[in-house]
Amino acid sequence: MFAAVGELLQNPTMLAIRLRNAISSTFLRLVSGRSFGRLGKGSRIVRPVGIERADRIFIDDDVFVAPLTGLQVYDRPEAGRLDIGAGCKIGRFNHIYAYGSVRLEPKVLTANGVYISDNSHRFENPDVAIMDQPIDPLAETVIGEGSWIGHNAVVFGARIGRHCVIAANAVVNRNIPDHCVVVGVNRIVRRLDTEQDIWRRTLEDGSFAD
Repeated sequence: MFAAVGELLQNPTMLAIRLRNAISSTFLRLVSGRSFGRLGKGSRIVRPVGIERADRIFIDDDVFVAPLTGLQVYDRPEAGRLDIGAGCKIGRFNHIYAYGSVRLEPKVLTANGVYISDNSHRFENPDVAIMDQPIDPLAETVIGEGSWIGHNAVVFGARIGRHCVIAANAVVNRNIPDHCVVVGVNRIVRRLDTEQDIWRRTLEDGSFAD
């Protein structure tokens, strides 16, 4: 611990950032903590760009939400819900947006720039701006326990299994089994063979290639 303190003292810029983030998360908890459905013990939200319908956001213990991330539940009479499980670490510039239900199970890690939602916009009417067309609700979106969502990845209307890796810039809009590596658009390239306890190459549908 003393070594870490010494390193911070030698780096005043990093020390200033750490202090600012600590003050920000503490202030948010004091002022707005009770407005959340739950804001668990030890959880910190640092300088968010926006939080909408905090009463429908349920954050378990020891969650860290990095700066400039937005947490949003669509404001409608039917109660939507956003759940973030214990120990999750959410990167900078994330946007997590629930219309019906978005759920991150414990120990999910997201990189910067990740977008997670359970909805899209309709676009059938060519005479109306897409922003003025109705929200298109999709299936519940779930990120399985222990999974890692890479930089700028997009996940919507899908269930991702446990201990998956979603590569940078990937787009996932269909269900992914446990223990998969996904690149591109829903493309599974590796999966854990639980019988042999080894990672094997796969075809795009997740079946083993050899």
